[in-house]
Amino acid sequence: MTETAQAAPRATAQPVPTPGRGPALIGLAAATIATADTWAVTATVFEAAAGGWRWVLGGAALAGAAAVLLVYRPALDAWRSSGRCAASADPVERRALAARARESAWTASGLAFAVLCALALLVFVLANDAAVQRTFLQSELIATSALDIVRAFGTNLFIAVVAQALVLVWGLVLALARLAPGRVGRPIRALAIVYIDVIRAVPAIIVIYLIGFGLPIAEVPILSGLSQTWYAILALTIVYGAYVAEVFRSGIESVHPSQVSASRSLGFSHLATMRHVVVPQATKRVIPPLLNDFISLQKDTALVNVIGTIDAFNQAKIFSSNHFNLSSVTVVAALFILITIPQARLVDRLIARDKARGA
Repeated sequence: MTETAQAAPRATAQPVPTPGRGPALIGLAAATIATADTWAVTATVFEAAAGGWRWVLGGAALAGAAAVLLVYRPALDAWRSSGRCAASADPVERRALAARARESAWTASGLAFAVLCALALLVFVLANDAAVQRTFLQSELIATSALDIVRAFGTNLFIAVVAQALVLVWGLVLALARLAPGRVGRPIRALAIVYIDVIRAVPAIIVIYLIGFGLPIAEVPILSGLSQTWYAILALTIVYGAYVAEVFRSGIESVHPSQVSASRSLGFSHLATMRHVVVPQATKRVIPPLLNDFISLQKDTALVNVIGTIDAFNQAKIFSSNHFNLSSVTVVAALFILITIPQARLVDRLIARDKARGA
C-alpha cells in the first residue's frame, strides 16, 4: 500500500437525523383540535338549526364527529414511527421511519385542516341565529318550488343541447374560414378573424339582450317571429361559436403538416384534405376543451332570463320575490351542480387518458 493511500482519510458514515416527537406532536395536536371543534359545532347545530335542517345538519355533524377520529390514525402512526426511529440502529431503517413519521404527521395535519374548513362553512350557515340557513335553505320553500323549477329547468337543457349542436357546426365553419389558404382565402380569413375577435370581446349577456329585444324591434323577416327560447339559442350559438372556432383551430394546427402534404400529393383538394384527413384527427384532440366550453354554455343558459325566457332561474326569481327568500334559487344552483360536476369529471378522465396515451 502506498503512502498516499495510507494517508487518505477514512470515510465516516454521516449520522442519520432523528425527527424526534415534534412532527408526531403536531399531528396529535391537529387531530385533537379538530375533534374538539367538531363536537362543539355538533352541539351548536342542534341548538341553532331550524326546521328539518336541524336533523340534516345535525346528522352531518354527528357523522363528521365520528369520522374526525380517523385523523388520529396517521397521527398515532407518526408517534409510533418516531419511537421506532429513535430505537433503531440501522441507518437505512431510521431514514425510512423518519420519512414515514413526517409524512404521517403532515397527513394528520392536512385532514384536520380539511375538517376545520368544513366546520367553518357549517358555522357560517348557522351564523346570526341561523339566518343564513333560513335565507338560502328554507326547507318549506325548497319543497314548494322544486317541482316548478325542475320543469322550467327543461328549458335550460333544451337551449343547451340545441345550442351545442349548432355551435359545433358554426365553430368548425369559422375555424376552416380562418384557415383558408392562399391569397384567395385572405378576405375570408379577415372576416373570420374580425368576427371571432369582436364576439369574444362582447359579454354574452349583452349579445343575448341585443338579439332578444333588438330583432323583434327591428322586425327582421323570419328572425323577428322567433320565440324567446330560440333567440337565446341563436345568441349563445353566435357567442360560443367564436370560442369553439379557436378550439377547432388549435386542434387543426396541431395535426402535423406532413399529413396535409401526403394528402395533397395524392390529389386531394384542400377541402377534401380537411374533411377526410385533418378534421377527424383534430376533433379527437379537442374533445376535452370542447366539453369545457359546453359546460360554460350550460351555465350561461341562466342568462336568458334577461329577455324573459321562463327558465329555471326566472322561475326561481318568481318564488323568491313572492316569499322574500332565496331558497328557490338554491334549488337552481343544485340542479346546475348535478349536471355540471359529472361532466367536469369526464373532462378530467379524458385528459388523463390522453396523457397516458402520450406517455
